[in-house]
Amino acid sequence: MAHDVCPRHGKDHPCTCAMGNIYRFVEPVVLLMLREKGHSYGYDLAATLKQHSLTDAEIEGASLYRTLRRLETNGHVRSSWDVHGSGPARRIYSLTAEGEQHLAEWSQVLDHLSKAMARFVRDAHKTNGEVAQSVGAPGAQRAKTSRVRG
Repeated sequence: MAHDVCPRHGKDHPCTCAMGNIYRFVEPVVLLMLREKGHSYGYDLAATLKQHSLTDAEIEGASLYRTLRRLETNGHVRSSWDVHGSGPARRIYSLTAEGEQHLAEWSQVLDHLSKAMARFVRDAHKTNGEVAQSVGAPGAQRAKTSRVRG
């Protein structure tokens, strides 16, 4: 069975693009970025979002701004209008004390999830007590298919 080839990463990269945008993972990324930056404009956050992404899926601007609004509504982020300088007013975002606590909660959740995922991957690679060929290795899919059929 042929695999689809990721148009962004090619055939040799096991990317997560097919998983789509994992909506809730935008939240901890935004919280972490605001903690690191102290405060930031939405445009600046959007420009560095890819560096912090938890998957290969692109985080769209609309998702970023929805997340910022929700975080602000929940008291994790505060925003104000920056009217200084030339050009139009821009909204500037910063993390609140509640946001710091929420980031710590996300850190615990993601730590637990990463351990569970590592267990899953380890178990998925085991076949009858032997470690299966790497998913990306040539012939791995063919070997898996022949075991199932044969």
